[in-house]
Amino acid sequence: MFTSLRLYRRLHAVLAGATRNELRKKVEFLKAENEVLRSHLKGPIRTTPRERRRLVKLGSALGSALKEVLTIVNPATFARWVREGRRSTAVSSAQGQLRRRRGRPMTAERIRTLVIRMARESGLGYTRLLGELRKLGLRGISRTTVGDILRSAGIPPAPERRDRTWSEFLHSHVATLWACDFFATRIVTPRGIRLAFVMVFLHVGSRRLIVSPATLRPTRHWVAAQTNAWLDTIAAQGERIGPVLRDRDTKFGRSFDAALARAGAAALQLPIRSPNLNAHVERVIQTIRHECLDHFVVMGRRHMNHLLAEFTRHYNRERPHSSLDFRPPGGAPPPPMRAWPASDHIVHCTRLGGVLHHYERRAA
Repeated sequence: MFTSLRLYRRLHAVLAGATRNELRKKVEFLKAENEVLRSHLKGPIRTTPRERRRLVKLGSALGSALKEVLTIVNPATFARWVREGRRSTAVSSAQGQLRRRRGRPMTAERIRTLVIRMARESGLGYTRLLGELRKLGLRGISRTTVGDILRSAGIPPAPERRDRTWSEFLHSHVATLWACDFFATRIVTPRGIRLAFVMVFLHVGSRRLIVSPATLRPTRHWVAAQTNAWLDTIAAQGERIGPVLRDRDTKFGRSFDAALARAGAAALQLPIRSPNLNAHVERVIQTIRHECLDHFVVMGRRHMNHLLAEFTRHYNRERPHSSLDFRPPGGAPPPPMRAWPASDHIVHCTRLGGVLHHYERRAA
């Protein structure tokens, strides 16, 4: 490599005082000499970054004529050296600008990450986020800085205020929210086929089900009596009642709302023709029909009350629910996944003559 560099120095020295013809002859001789020397070297020639920079500086001035004298590497490699030199120069320039930059230092990356995470989790604006950061003991950051961090992450510093969705309302009240509705089923009575009415109460959070006795005459007095019985059951269990979803069925009436008011609760009357807003209780009524009542010819109110009582016990204690991690509404969490002891075995259990099914693990 050093021999080649000496040749390039000699070439550079003779270029200044030679005529065009002499230059051509000298270049041809130096090129031939360099090729002879190159042929006696084994393996590729390793160059240092400093040597490459010098060759690039001298060779770039030759333009396309460089191909006629270049022997140490092929033209593609030399072109790569040129690109790397330009890229290195650009990086050095950028680093120099950063070193020369004055003013407030950049915010620590851990704080930027925290601000972005808090904004995405809560939807708070930059003023509230600044308050949360100060509450956590993080100083040295301003409201403007928080806003800049949010903008750089594509998050609006001051999110638009909007009304909460129905799903968000249900989620925020799920611990105390109940839903209520009626459903009717045809039953056989001594006076023929009649409609029997039932009130269904469902706790939206736990999916716990309470079903009233059936009646053939759903008067407002009967509705008030069933509502008070349900409220007494909840009070005996020490639970608190929040909003109670109901539709605009005239059977509810003022007596239903008055009973709730005495218990410190309030009825949330839904808009007309909006069953989707009361979807939880609508779905449990469908389950009662498909899994229980559709399998029987209901012979009177006593028979219907027995069917509903058995189904309610099955639903609350035995039937797994997907939204509760597949545990019953009133049951304990499922045991951890493990290999069962040899003394345990799975038992098939039924209710209502085999209409309702569930499985239990029991010791042999």
